[in-house]
Amino acid sequence: MHCTAFLTCLLTVCLINQVSGLETVTGKYGDTVEIPCNNGRVMEGFVKWKYDTDGNILVKNVGQNASISNDTNYKNRVGIKQDFGLIIREVTMADQKTFTCMVVGKDDIFEYPVQLVIYKLPSRPQITNQTTAMAVGKLTKLAQCRTESANPAANITWFKNKTPLLSDGAAIKISTTVDVDKATGLSSTKSDLEYTAVKGDIGANFTCQIQHIRSANMDSSPLIFTVNYPPEKVSLQVVSQGPFKEGDNVTLKCTADGNPPPSSYIFYMKGEKKTVENSNTYTLTNVTRKSTGDYKCSLVDSEDMAASVPITVEYLDVVLSTAGKIVKGLGERLEMTVNVSASGTSQTSWKKGNNKLDSQPEFDKLKYSDSGVYECVVSMAGLKKTRTFELIVQGSPVIKKLTKKRDVGNVNKVLTCEAEGFPKPTVQWSVNGTDVGESPDVDGKVTYSITIIPKVNLTVSCTVSNFLGSVNKSINVSPLPEDLTISKQDQKDDNRDHPALAVGIVFGLILAVLAIGLAYWLYMKKYRQGSWKTGEKENGSAEESKKLEENQSQKADV
Repeated sequence: MHCTAFLTCLLTVCLINQVSGLETVTGKYGDTVEIPCNNGRVMEGFVKWKYDTDGNILVKNVGQNASISNDTNYKNRVGIKQDFGLIIREVTMADQKTFTCMVVGKDDIFEYPVQLVIYKLPSRPQITNQTTAMAVGKLTKLAQCRTESANPAANITWFKNKTPLLSDGAAIKISTTVDVDKATGLSSTKSDLEYTAVKGDIGANFTCQIQHIRSANMDSSPLIFTVNYPPEKVSLQVVSQGPFKEGDNVTLKCTADGNPPPSSYIFYMKGEKKTVENSNTYTLTNVTRKSTGDYKCSLVDSEDMAASVPITVEYLDVVLSTAGKIVKGLGERLEMTVNVSASGTSQTSWKKGNNKLDSQPEFDKLKYSDSGVYECVVSMAGLKKTRTFELIVQGSPVIKKLTKKRDVGNVNKVLTCEAEGFPKPTVQWSVNGTDVGESPDVDGKVTYSITIIPKVNLTVSCTVSNFLGSVNKSINVSPLPEDLTISKQDQKDDNRDHPALAVGIVFGLILAVLAIGLAYWLYMKKYRQGSWKTGEKENGSAEESKKLEENQSQKADV
């Protein structure tokens, strides 16, 4: 404020001088200044330069050299130009005065006064007495801004985020003073800023700006202060990632919005109170379903300022009524239950081996195909429990089918015995053969085969057995290609050979009847022709008739 008034006064003086006809010349501190004499319009006569009322500097006649006085202030610093202008080197504030050029002509004496004004640019802003932090609601002296060696004196303005700060005498106080150096006459300006912070000042930039009539504005580097304020709110958060299951560790973090933040907190866990020094975290280890509930934290010196958060520990219990290896008999019933206890909604899926089942399996009447490893998977909220059991269905052997067929050459006979049972039954044939083989056991079914070359009619038996029992079945095998012979007990099992056998028997009977009829006809024809040749009676004696019948009967037996 003082600096502004000073500049106003100086400008006013200059204006008055200009209005009154007083010429003004401005020079920069330390530079060389030229002061004109009547704007260089001196043609002849005697010229004398002086200052104030009696300060003589030099004298010069037209066409002669100048005579410089012994004035210690100017003896070694002045000179005169061809147009009688005064030259002053290395001007200082002491040179800021009125210099008069007196011209003595033939008829009169003229004086031309010139006001010399010296200016000096201020130094860049310097920040001193800076604090590091300010408290909300408390008037704090932040810093002092200073600039030196200026003329006229520089002005200082404070800014916050590029907005000028105005002193209100309460929340903002700005004190500015100007000191003039007695030796140099130059002015130094300093400004102290006192400021009452609010929470919105966190991260704010404060600057001071130097303003001078002869230079551009100069800004200081930004000043950033720590804003301290007491806590107003406490928050509690769960650092660990959920969902949480039994056995997990859960870390809690308590924070307050104060600055600086509190260094200690109180944690409340299920009726237990724990004070944590120099930390804001607490870890719950190996949590269980009983750990589910609300947890709280507060400030040590203000327990009413607290926050809470709920924690849920998920759990999943699965009990399967069947476990391990279960052995059951064919046709029996297996009852199975799954009991699930969970903290939420669970999903259950089943697999048999690598195959997914659409639903929980039911075993009302066990089959061999029910044997296998079953897996029950129950899942919920990131938890998964798996229960398995192996079911074994066993039964004594049963022969489902015993068949025979000829090979391509109509020489070998291939016998096949299809059986069911578990454990897998072993086979024993009643004859030796080649290409003895057996198929893999699929759902308790297995097929045995053997190749033989029958030389005579045979009855071949297939016997299958396991530790639960044994069973056998027989089939008739003929060496003839037609293979018409079959045992009565295998007729139902060998339906493929029955039609051919029946056709063969009927065809043989027909041939026999035709042969007998043809023989009888030939005999009768021959006999009657012979009788006719001898001329004998057609009707013979009783003895001859008897012989004829005996002969016919013998031929018929043949």
